[in-house]
Amino acid sequence: MKPLYLFALATLVGLSACRTSGEYDATGTFEATEIIVSAEANGKLFFLDAEEGTRLTRGAEVGLIDTVQLYLKKLQLLASMKSVEKQRPDIQKQIAATREQIATAERERARVENLLKANAANQKQLDDWDSQLSVLQRQLDAQVSSLQNSTASLNEQSSSVAIQVAQVEDQLRKCHILAPISGTVLSKYAEPGELATTGKPLFKIADVGNMYLRAYITSAQLSTVKLGDEVKVFADFGGENRKEYTGTVTWIAEEAEFTPKTILTKDERANQVYAVKIAVRNEGTIKIGMYGEVKF
Repeated sequence: MKPLYLFALATLVGLSACRTSGEYDATGTFEATEIIVSAEANGKLFFLDAEEGTRLTRGAEVGLIDTVQLYLKKLQLLASMKSVEKQRPDIQKQIAATREQIATAERERARVENLLKANAANQKQLDDWDSQLSVLQRQLDAQVSSLQNSTASLNEQSSSVAIQVAQVEDQLRKCHILAPISGTVLSKYAEPGELATTGKPLFKIADVGNMYLRAYITSAQLSTVKLGDEVKVFADFGGENRKEYTGTVTWIAEEAEFTPKTILTKDERANQVYAVKIAVRNEGTIKIGMYGEVKF
């Protein structure tokens, strides 16, 4: 009786397996877009409101790294910029005296020229004023050139300091820890009071509202599946507890891979399969890593 019992049991299991495999075309696991948020600055972690399970909105500030030294450096640079601005010469005021001398010399030359026409002056006097005007004009040109060079140099210094201020402001912004996406915190890796260093993981966040079922199909199924197809997705909660969702095929692998050991396909003789990703809207019951099935 014992051999007969074992044979009957094996038959029932085989029939059950055949019936179950006929209900789906492929299986896989659910996943979500996960992002590990790392520190972008060095310093003491003042606070980090990213507890596991917390729902965060994209752009929300959830933490802060010490900004005191950076803020003091910014104040120092701003003071340097003001000092540079005060050294900037007022070209018009600097050359005003020389311009006045040129204007006076031009009036005297005109007077001598008139006297020369009336034979009350000689040509040498006119030539002297022409020479003086030439010297004054060269002095003016030299003054303008020197002042312009000085202004250009100060402009370069001011621009250099402005760039340094912008760098510090960027570093200050990076001290404010923001949520990169709207999602749920999966893991927290740091606590307030700890020393944060650039690249140190702080927390992991995922958009669990939009999940993906990574399933695997055979080459025979590949011709019947295309991007944008709407399919039926079943979340496996264990036993006979399954829930149906509507999914959309968003990605199909370009290369085949060996069938993962944890995956069942419609054709269990298949050695190589193609991965596909199916987008599913999650109302909160699907969890990352949960098994799922798909019917094309």
